[in-house]
Amino acid sequence: MKAVLFDLDGTLVDSGEGIIKSVQYALDALGIHEEDNSKLRKFVGPPLSYSFKNFYGLSEETVERAIEKYRERYTTVGLFESALYPGIKECLEELRSQGYLIGVASSKPEKFCRILLDKYGVFHLFDEIVGATTDGRINTKDQVLAEAFRRWSDIPTSEMCLVGDTIFDVEGATKMGIPCVVVSYGYGDVDEMIKAGAKALCDRPEDIPAAVTGIENNNE
Repeated sequence: MKAVLFDLDGTLVDSGEGIIKSVQYALDALGIHEEDNSKLRKFVGPPLSYSFKNFYGLSEETVERAIEKYRERYTTVGLFESALYPGIKECLEELRSQGYLIGVASSKPEKFCRILLDKYGVFHLFDEIVGATTDGRINTKDQVLAEAFRRWSDIPTSEMCLVGDTIFDVEGATKMGIPCVVVSYGYGDVDEMIKAGAKALCDRPEDIPAAVTGIENNNE
């Protein structure tokens, strides 16, 4: 294994508060008043278009309006209602010391990924940062991974893995032919991720380097 790609929301950064409040803001603008945070937690991870359509049955036109209102709040306030998970910086430093290339593969718009990683002082630990595009051209996890593969075209995909926290990470990685390590401290359902084919489960960021090495050893 030469390269480790990380999801961002729920894996590197606990961004739930900002996402949930911005979703509430968007739904309120549409006349939908949602107070059940357990429903809103599902928005952390998947593309916004998928979540608004599938969780609230919005039409394509209304989804566009919802995303517009979401970003109205998120770009000014919600982006910063977040925190780097304890132990992430040490995890990244350990992986780098072992010689791995480290990247981000997130369904969050790439510019926001870069802003957050810089804010939390870990931007320099990444060799590449890949996120979604605001025009929808790159949106789903498999599309993000495809772009990461393009940028790292000199690295065989057989030497990459993804670390994530939701079934969307597992399914995206599986579709693109790479293993996925999942974390239990994020926003996904652990049982669901294991059933979907996750190769390892980590309860803490500090456990990730050993899990990555374990996958590598099992593939030899």
